Amino acid sequence: SVEPTEAGDYKLCFDNSFSTISEKLVFFELIFDSAQDEEDEEGDEGDAWVEAAEPEDALDVKIEDIKESIETMRSRLERSIQMQTLLRAFEARDRNLQESNLGRVNFWSAVNLAVLVVVAFLQVYLLKSLFEDKRTVRT
Repeated sequence: SVEPTEAGDYKLCFDNSFSTISEKLVFFELIFDSAQDEEDEEGDEGDAWVEAAEPEDALDVKIEDIKESIETMRSRLERSIQMQTLLRAFEARDRNLQESNLGRVNFWSAVNLAVLVVVAFLQVYLLKSLFEDKRTVRT
């Protein structure tokens, strides 16, 4: 967790000095919890409609309640978008791992099949050589 102390752009730096030979998988997630800057910017323009549309006393529902429920819905939608993005990243990583494993399994299956065929031919040749009569018959 990082609490931003200054406004502006932040950079993430990943270090690969541990081992440059071995392969690594790095995953990170950015979650922005507060939207205070957006509310401050929209505060002057966004509140103008509240004054113009001030309901009469006959209405039970207040505009503040509606604004609060809309803000809650917006934050929940943002969180669901973040979760869907996270799940897509996991799915892509798992699919790449699965395709890599499939390639390795196919390669080693082909190697095993080739060894099996070579051993079968060697066994047939050795069995034939055991039953061959190498003596020459003179008549």
